[in-house]
Amino acid sequence: MKRNLYALLSLLVLASMVLAACGGGAETEPPAVSTEPAAPAATEPAATEPAAPVQSGIAVVTFVQQPTTLSPLYQTQWFSSITTQLWLKGLWSFDSDNNPVLEIAAELPTTENGGMSADGQTLTIKLRDDVLWSDGEPVTANDFVFTYEMFVSDKNVVSSTYPYADYVTSMEAPDDTTLVIHFNAPFAAWLTTLFNTGVLPEHVLRPVFEAEGTLDNAAWNTAPTVGVGPFVFTEWETDSHLIFEANPNWIRPAKLQQVFIRIADDAAQEVAILAGDTDIGTFLDWSQADAINSNGKAKFVTQPSGYDEGWFLNFDPETAHPAMQDVNVRKAIVLATDREKIVNDLLGGLTAVPATFWDSTPPYGNPDISPYPYDPTEAGSLLDAAGWVDSNGDGTRDKDGVELVLRYISNQRQLRKDVQAVVQQMWAQVGIGVELVNYGDDFFNSYADGGPIATGNYDIAEWSDVTSFPDPEQSSYWLCSQVVGPDNPDGGNWQGYCNPELDKLFDQQATETNPEARKELYYQIGQIMFDDVVWVGMWKDPDLWAVSNRLQGVKFSGASPFWNAHEWSISE
Repeated sequence: MKRNLYALLSLLVLASMVLAACGGGAETEPPAVSTEPAAPAATEPAATEPAAPVQSGIAVVTFVQQPTTLSPLYQTQWFSSITTQLWLKGLWSFDSDNNPVLEIAAELPTTENGGMSADGQTLTIKLRDDVLWSDGEPVTANDFVFTYEMFVSDKNVVSSTYPYADYVTSMEAPDDTTLVIHFNAPFAAWLTTLFNTGVLPEHVLRPVFEAEGTLDNAAWNTAPTVGVGPFVFTEWETDSHLIFEANPNWIRPAKLQQVFIRIADDAAQEVAILAGDTDIGTFLDWSQADAINSNGKAKFVTQPSGYDEGWFLNFDPETAHPAMQDVNVRKAIVLATDREKIVNDLLGGLTAVPATFWDSTPPYGNPDISPYPYDPTEAGSLLDAAGWVDSNGDGTRDKDGVELVLRYISNQRQLRKDVQAVVQQMWAQVGIGVELVNYGDDFFNSYADGGPIATGNYDIAEWSDVTSFPDPEQSSYWLCSQVVGPDNPDGGNWQGYCNPELDKLFDQQATETNPEARKELYYQIGQIMFDDVVWVGMWKDPDLWAVSNRLQGVKFSGASPFWNAHEWSISE
């Protein structure tokens, strides 16, 4: 028998727990990433009970990339999305063990409490009646309906319309504390995808939408005047910092007075961590573990989050190098890359190469698939057979007058630059040339904003990405209907890959409520993408943090990193 969706998601949450070990060091054990007991249903943290604390102290968080936006409508970048846990909560968050934690929702919908219909196609979500926007206005179900309308409106060029356009047929607010969501079929990933980056204030943004016909240019996107969470945005100085002050109107008042986010490069961040000048360091490298743990100012902390560093290959025949259309060339590119050496030399051998996009979201990584090995001889043979040979003796293969020089792009992160340099040397041994390009804050820009990935200005792009963790859903990246372009500028498929067989499997998994059957579907999905060389794993990439000894109460989450920011405190 098919199980109800809540039972499924409970199983998925439990099955997605992962343990990760951090690199050595002379310190005692790093702070535990979770002390919360596992719970079968969403609960509110104990911090809801005590009286409001006196706010004091400033926590300094370092970002090594500047957020591209604060609005959930346009977020495509991790640094943008993790800020929402500070100032823009949604229905629920996830704790350190990937259990749902109620935020604006009063309860998690189940078949038992009437929140989930028997056919799995209607969710009725009860909201708390005491949640206020930071300006004192009540948060109501209408705010969620408005958010849904803004995601699916063709007047807004959003980062992705998923899952709203794909699975939601309608959404309504029969009263201020009741939100009803209708699906076109049972939707397995609702818990991790609906309003997972917050809710929009209708009373602030509807007038903007009606006046301008879009929210694309709303000042609120980068300078939000209201929010809902333990902190409220107050300042953003480009390339310098963001400031979030304690929000007196949140249901769980923060212990801190302020969270100060400093924008710095990797080198400057490490100096600040070792000097004790930052309380949370982000996006660290495995190679930093020993130095941080032995310094005495902070501890190196890992948190499984489903992320894997990988290559996204361009399949668009209009924008990609012609060689990218040949699966054997794509396979040769991988065989010519010694990923194990990269992991050992640049990451201290502390992680591993994933074979599929789901290897870090157990149990959905296919155990029968192993990463392609390093085999430059076979790579050369495949290239020869595909007609790419060095006909002019310049050291780079060519075909029909076109040189095999690929555009390999990433952002400004030093580790990725180091990887690019190593890969350039490896590829040269088999006659593949490369143009290395590193973009700044525009790397993840949308199609409308001329982003290099979205507009196809690459052959191979490298970054770290994740499923709808702890759920495996991320189909919008590869659905044919999501291929981005002038006729579909808000599409989520920036690779231009279209495979009807894969579409069918993604559609099946989305409505499959049997956990074992859904897992088998992901095994098939992973096999197709592996065989077609659609995505190439570089290394498993759990979140790596540094936490200063003076910052107390931090419990990271892989799904909602700053979920318990209201509990953070400073101990001098």
